[in-house]
Amino acid sequence: MAGAPGSPDGEGISQPLTHFDAEGRAHMVDVTEKDVTTRTATAAGSVRMTEATLSRILTGAAEKGDVIGVARLAGIMAAKRTADLIPLCHPLPLSRVAVDLVPDHALPGLRVEATVRTTGRTGVEMEALTAVTVAALTVYDMLKAVERGMVISDIRLLMKDGGRSGLYISGDAP
Repeated sequence: MAGAPGSPDGEGISQPLTHFDAEGRAHMVDVTEKDVTTRTATAAGSVRMTEATLSRILTGAAEKGDVIGVARLAGIMAAKRTADLIPLCHPLPLSRVAVDLVPDHALPGLRVEATVRTTGRTGVEMEALTAVTVAALTVYDMLKAVERGMVISDIRLLMKDGGRSGLYISGDAP
């Protein structure tokens, strides 16, 4: 509900909703008074597919080319454009974006992980999550002619560090 006094932070503690003003209208948070610190975030997700589709990726037999390489670049580009995609995100000068796509025969599919870093007044969680999401969508796009039933799932924040709230590590982070 817009203007609600708080929301769970994932640990049962109510935090104020900073993206709403006193009247409940959405606004971009003023970070002017926040300290400039190094901020890092890592997000992850997965793309499940058949073993046959995964084999196409690993043998270079995907018709559209290097699926992992293209998806990695798409994730990096997406992190840099997060403020253009998510309305209340601040545009940030990113100092590092790393996107890894690792085959996992147990899924079967690809595990996607992105780490983003900046030195600034606000965090890079959304940039890491956007990188993972767009990398996964790119995998789907490049292989949809082969398999439309792929599943993109488990996109989540694994870790964030920096700023007033300090270090957060997800319970399922490696």
